[in-house]
Amino acid sequence: MHKNARLTAKGREVLIGRLQAGQRVAEVAQAMGLSETTVRKWWRRFRDGEGLHDRSSRPHCSPRAIAAERRAQIEALRRQRRCGRLIAQALGLSAATVSRVLRRAGLSRWRELEPQAPVVRYERQAPGELVHIDTKKLGRIGEPGHRVTGHRTRRSRGIGWEFAHVAIDDHSRTSLVTMAEDERQDSAVAFLEQVVAHYRACGIRVQRVMTDNGSAYQSKAFAAACRRLGVRHLRTRPYTPQTNGKAERFIQTCLREWAYATSYATSQQRREALQDWLHHYNCHRPHSALGGQPPITR
Repeated sequence: MHKNARLTAKGREVLIGRLQAGQRVAEVAQAMGLSETTVRKWWRRFRDGEGLHDRSSRPHCSPRAIAAERRAQIEALRRQRRCGRLIAQALGLSAATVSRVLRRAGLSRWRELEPQAPVVRYERQAPGELVHIDTKKLGRIGEPGHRVTGHRTRRSRGIGWEFAHVAIDDHSRTSLVTMAEDERQDSAVAFLEQVVAHYRACGIRVQRVMTDNGSAYQSKAFAAACRRLGVRHLRTRPYTPQTNGKAERFIQTCLREWAYATSYATSQQRREALQDWLHHYNCHRPHSALGGQPPITR
């Protein structure tokens, strides 16, 4: 309905009710501020059983519409990796027509020709069966940066990086984060030992850990640490980060709610805020995958 419409669906019911009550067409039109033609139109539609709703503006037939056979030819050529202009030239159609057909068929973009396989979601049955491990590189803080101030003109160059080693349990989503100076094999091994000890203190034995294919996780030292700790090491397929999706998602939560949530004066101040936030995440923050309950409930 446009803003100046005289009749809505409710108004048409009132119009029909007045006519059924015995009022004349002219009287109803004058009382409702309508033309007699409009009143007769809705009275006729009501008697014919068409109802009191607006008709579709779609034409009954479209003689110039492109045929189904033509549409099939366009889609077939598109699936052969032909661009729109080549398809138009090959079939003798306009580029606008081809573009319209491809858009309606959902084939306008190249990536739509080979849609990605649906994500398979999984969850282990008990805590400790699988722990996801990953790292995130964070710039050291010399002064508040552009993520806080919004200005990119002032930069702290040469200040270096620090690395957050993160672990999240597949079943319970309880997590552990430790800051380190690098992401090399010694730091990765030390974090693995800390993860196993942390969950053991909670009464959980870590059976498997999953990591990406970083050099630290492919090292002999990390493999030896897994054997020593009795942990099976799983690695994601190359270029498939969704396999380790719980760690990737947890890292994004860390960045939004801890690392970039406030303006820290120094890196040390950010480190000091980590443990309070981690306690909040594990013990108080509701988790959507757990029915709104915090991870500690599992």
